[in-house]
Amino acid sequence: MEHPFAPDLSFDGGDLDCGGGLLLLIRRHIDPLEQGSLLEILSTDSTVEADLPSWCRLTGNELVSVQKEDGRFSFLVCKGPLGDRTASARRPVVAVAPPRFRRVEVTIPDRLPTPAPVAPIRPFSVMGIGSWPRPRWMVRAIHDRLEGRLDEAEFHEIADDAVELAVAAQTRAGVDLISDGEQRRDSYASFVGALLDNTQLIPLSDLAAMVDDPEKFEAELRALDVPAREVRHPVVFGRLGRSRPLAVHELESLRRISDRPAKVALPGPYLLTRTMWLDCLDEMPQESREELADEVVRVLREELHHLLAAGAAIVQFDEPVLTEVVFGGATRKRSFMCGALSERGAPDQELDFAVSLLNRVVDGLPRERCAVHVCRGNWTKDESALLSGDYRSLRPYLEQVRTGILFLEFSTPRAGEIAALAEMRLDQRIGLGCLNPRCDEVESPAEILRRAEEATALFGPDRLLLNSDCGFATFADNPVASARVAEAKLRNLALAAASLRERHGV
Repeated sequence: MEHPFAPDLSFDGGDLDCGGGLLLLIRRHIDPLEQGSLLEILSTDSTVEADLPSWCRLTGNELVSVQKEDGRFSFLVCKGPLGDRTASARRPVVAVAPPRFRRVEVTIPDRLPTPAPVAPIRPFSVMGIGSWPRPRWMVRAIHDRLEGRLDEAEFHEIADDAVELAVAAQTRAGVDLISDGEQRRDSYASFVGALLDNTQLIPLSDLAAMVDDPEKFEAELRALDVPAREVRHPVVFGRLGRSRPLAVHELESLRRISDRPAKVALPGPYLLTRTMWLDCLDEMPQESREELADEVVRVLREELHHLLAAGAAIVQFDEPVLTEVVFGGATRKRSFMCGALSERGAPDQELDFAVSLLNRVVDGLPRERCAVHVCRGNWTKDESALLSGDYRSLRPYLEQVRTGILFLEFSTPRAGEIAALAEMRLDQRIGLGCLNPRCDEVESPAEILRRAEEATALFGPDRLLLNSDCGFATFADNPVASARVAEAKLRNLALAAASLRERHGV
């Protein structure tokens, strides 16, 4: 079977169809290739002939040629438009193909480590939520790693340099708890798809050929607020396992740089379940969303044990999808930040489900070191595009969840008044969002003091922590602030905290 051009790389997908793993294999082979390179896909599944053209169209690749002989297909696909093919794209390709799509046997540990002791977190402690703007060379390294052009050792060497810059900026600002700025992550949540067993990160647009209703799915992609080709989404193809850490290696790298108390953020169990349960797919290895949720709880609980044992002062679980549940409305278009692609039930049912998941993750572990973060969106500086609504609708969740800290946003009118959380449980500390990460204007210490004093009157000084509303770079490719602005904001937050401690004697 001859094509009009010779392929740069070829692989045999056998009888896999697009919904049964072939697209995962295609992604593993095409990602490391340069723009304009040609990939030959061999297949014996007849459905691929109908599904592959839509995949090419949505992903921006070009189906150059199709050959068929004795029930065997050969598809020639150009990475990007064929017009991008240049002499540089025709350099010899290393003949070692990526590993064949296969499921990993999951091992569940018999015993998990116990938490290591850490110093108590003092009142009015200052910190960010998690993410920090990444240097351009770090963003490039993230993409090169995701697409198979950068090995793990070199990637982590580059990331360590980026973490040093993020920690230095936070230290200069005077924060009490540092983070690594999530420098190794492509986003606050999807990064786990590259680390968990039997998951793979693929662009959202790849899913078009895997779903049972492509037209409906394409319409949903067009409604998203970011281009579907630019966002990677975890796809589950087997039982979830944690043979590699999700963030413990990040914490260990951070500890080598600084001995300040450290905070680590993880995607929450409800967020991961809503993200990974793609009910639009033809096939899912788990029979129900609840079965997948059980596996999510297990791997997050394993990670939490290891993080606390490694000395994390706070482990924060991010649950922004909760605001989509209560504020999104029945007809609101999907939002990438707050809207997962799976369907949701009634708000009260979803909140109960979310409470049960996180409580199972943190059960029996130190509440004062476990936190949940809730926000209304953090992908754009256009406040009108983000969700809004006060915390009254979320109080059933916040009052039942068994974490000792709630990191919440309050710096914009979209979050409502602090008074909505009056009479919250006394065993919960409030991380008060005093900084808007999406605004370049740096909040003054006086402005922060005013907001913090209002919260202190409600919760008391011992229960209050100070933070930004959300991260400064939730998505690696789309930071909402520069490192310079982020540092200036945290510096004023630290100045306000010093005044508060002096006023209240804590």
